[in-house]
Amino acid sequence: MTTTVKIKFRPSTVIGRPGTIVYLVTHRRIVRQITTDYKLYPHEWDESKSTVIAINNDDISNERNEIITFVSMRLRQDMDRLNMVIQNLNDKKIAYTSDNVVTAFHELMRTHSFKLFMENTIFRLKRLGKERTSETYTSTLVSFMRFRKGRDLLFEEMTSDLMMEYEAWLKSNGVRMNTVSFYNRILRAVYNRAVEQELTSQRYPFKHVYTGTDKTVKRAIPLKDIKRIKELDLSLKPTLDFARDLFMFSFYTRGMSFVDMAYLKKTDLRDGILTYVRRKTKQALLVKWEKCMQKILDKHPTEDSEYLLPIIRDRNNERRQYRNMLRLVNNNLKKISILAGLHTNLTMYVSRHSWASAAKDQNVPLSVISEGMGHDSENTTLIYLASLDTSRVDMANELILGKL
Repeated sequence: MTTTVKIKFRPSTVIGRPGTIVYLVTHRRIVRQITTDYKLYPHEWDESKSTVIAINNDDISNERNEIITFVSMRLRQDMDRLNMVIQNLNDKKIAYTSDNVVTAFHELMRTHSFKLFMENTIFRLKRLGKERTSETYTSTLVSFMRFRKGRDLLFEEMTSDLMMEYEAWLKSNGVRMNTVSFYNRILRAVYNRAVEQELTSQRYPFKHVYTGTDKTVKRAIPLKDIKRIKELDLSLKPTLDFARDLFMFSFYTRGMSFVDMAYLKKTDLRDGILTYVRRKTKQALLVKWEKCMQKILDKHPTEDSEYLLPIIRDRNNERRQYRNMLRLVNNNLKKISILAGLHTNLTMYVSRHSWASAAKDQNVPLSVISEGMGHDSENTTLIYLASLDTSRVDMANELILGKL
């Protein structure tokens, strides 16, 4: 017999007060109600779709927007828990009632599921403005839940055997060891946070899985290939031409990362110096402005925008605009690689590695810039770059650009 769960909104009997969200559990035509403590106003609820209405209105306070977002997230989590309860009861192949479902749900609410805890962690990261970190946590959760076939689990179920099975599953799907380590380290960080909050005991489930770092394949290309890309005639291919210009701008600016390029403002360029703060490390960098950089700006003006480059057009969904453009540019760089006769997977990140490699060839000390950003930790290399005497970096940059 199928068990169903419906989400309903119960308006308040007092005008102007928010109503309450309830769940109706039906099994063998017997209905039981679960009353939540989630409060919404009628205009925030879509009865036809049984979902929270996403409201983007400047007149609504940030606090109210956060409440709406939080309720929407908790509804999804509760549905996952109810589905987990129903699946577990079905797996036992014994008769049960609507009351059994409600009781099991309340018992589960008193325990701590991994998926719920990680989703709440991601939510907090977003509120703290740590978008990139929240995205990496999200991608890890998506991978782990795919391995779990969508089924949640309690922290007590996170065993060493389970994590070894997950690692084996990743390998069988062709995931590289650095990515395996990346996922394992994030899962371990979430688990350890739950231990710190005394939500579970420390059982060291990650002691037999890989959490190290392999050396990555060198992604730098020589200056002759950079020059070949620069001199390609792409006048009849404007989208490829734009991708090439962004690639070259990154190289011209000492391997500036795409995300930092995207968020550059016109006010960052003053008196021949481009100043910006690395979004990843919060390190302040200064770059001497060169003619080749200005040429790209003149070619792609952003007259009605505060941004220096036409990557982000406005303040609406900046992160989404940046990521969509990065995906588009990297796809076009693959086409450029073929046109240039290169035997490499050309991406924006290649420009970063290539400048570092070229800087080494110009006798910039290895203690400052390792070959092709080849440190085990990229952050270490970035810190080295940030602490470098700006004039020496600019001199090295002039030497490199002079070779093109």
